[in-house]
Amino acid sequence: MIFKKLEWRLLLKLVLLFGILVAAAWFVVQANYLFIIILGAAALILMYDVYRMMQKAQDEVQEFVESIHYRDFSRYFNVKHAPAELQPLRQGFNEINTTFKVISKEKEVQYQYLQKILELVDTGIISYETESGELNWMNDTFKRMMEIPYLKTIHSLEKRDAVLYREAIDIRPGETKVVSITKDNRPLKILLAATVFQTENKLNKVIACQNINEALDETEAKAWQKLLSVMTHEIMNSVAPISSLAGTLKNRLAQAHAAPAADNGTMDDLELGLETIQRRSEGLLKFTETYRNLNKITTPNLKKVFVRDLFENLYALMQPTLDQKHIELEVILKDPHLTCSIDINLIEQVLINLVVNAIEAVKEKAQPRILLSAVQDHNKLLIRVSDNGSGIAPELLDKIFIPFFSTKKSGSGIGLSLCKQIMLLHKGNILVQSKEGEGTVFTLVFG
Repeated sequence: MIFKKLEWRLLLKLVLLFGILVAAAWFVVQANYLFIIILGAAALILMYDVYRMMQKAQDEVQEFVESIHYRDFSRYFNVKHAPAELQPLRQGFNEINTTFKVISKEKEVQYQYLQKILELVDTGIISYETESGELNWMNDTFKRMMEIPYLKTIHSLEKRDAVLYREAIDIRPGETKVVSITKDNRPLKILLAATVFQTENKLNKVIACQNINEALDETEAKAWQKLLSVMTHEIMNSVAPISSLAGTLKNRLAQAHAAPAADNGTMDDLELGLETIQRRSEGLLKFTETYRNLNKITTPNLKKVFVRDLFENLYALMQPTLDQKHIELEVILKDPHLTCSIDINLIEQVLINLVVNAIEAVKEKAQPRILLSAVQDHNKLLIRVSDNGSGIAPELLDKIFIPFFSTKKSGSGIGLSLCKQIMLLHKGNILVQSKEGEGTVFTLVFG
């Protein structure tokens, strides 16, 4: 709208010039030389006026471009004292300068705002130009963390900390790595992350450095707490059946003392029960030692075992607990000669875990039932622990083998993950099928 006035003025002068030239041409035809001279002089004056007008406009534009080039948005073009034809132009320049000034101020505010945020974050940030190594910026957190008040280039960092410098140079965009450095004679672990961006055909690299020592210490403390909770949970799973069996044997012994004549195999039951307690106690000790060194185990202590013996030992151990809770444990083994090469102590612990979980799942059922079975499927041995309990929600099936994930309020969340790890040590697997309200089937697969 502002430049329309200038255009109209220019158009008006050009129309007037055209009219003078047409009139002059007519007088030339009429051979009226006086009017030709007058109109010729008027045309020259008008042409000079247009030239001056265009020259002034060009000078004004040149002056405006110069102010833009040097980003001098504070410059003001005087409108009142300008020629009438240049007043709209100067007014337009002032409005453009005002707009640029507002944009520049907004960018400055945003820059200051971003800079303050980056100063507040508890992460050291450093940016440099990749080709020259010239430093663009580093925040106060980085200065405090690395005890570096000033860096001119990223290469200056090598004198301060050669390890950090090498890792900072080598880290690729999008990559993260943990770097161990030493500050004040104490080890410090730094998490590095990097990204790149391009400005004015220059590639810049931004590196974020985060001190993760405290986070690692806290995680380690929590891991120890969970480990103690896990060991307690696993030991209790084995001690509870042993305690129950010992109580049953004590009652049988008291009955035998009270009525010696009525002894009908009490000594045999006592012998079998004590053997079961002794064997399981030794197995528990071996399991505890194995769990402590589980990350060092590459192969379990495999022995050829009859599946029927594995089932009989488990049944003898769990029967008192099952009887006390009025839960039926059914064992199905169509082939009594079925064998498997396993570490019996570890696999017994897996089966105890699964049976204990099944007992918990069926406790609310009117007719609780647990089924223990084994079949040979081609070259694989499948041992199943089934129950008619509450089942597992579909969205939880993929999570139950994750360490420390538990659906129980008092659960440690390690039992099933430990079962999985033991099966992987046997180069096998553990699978689960479940339907809410109908029950669950855990399958141990031995290849």
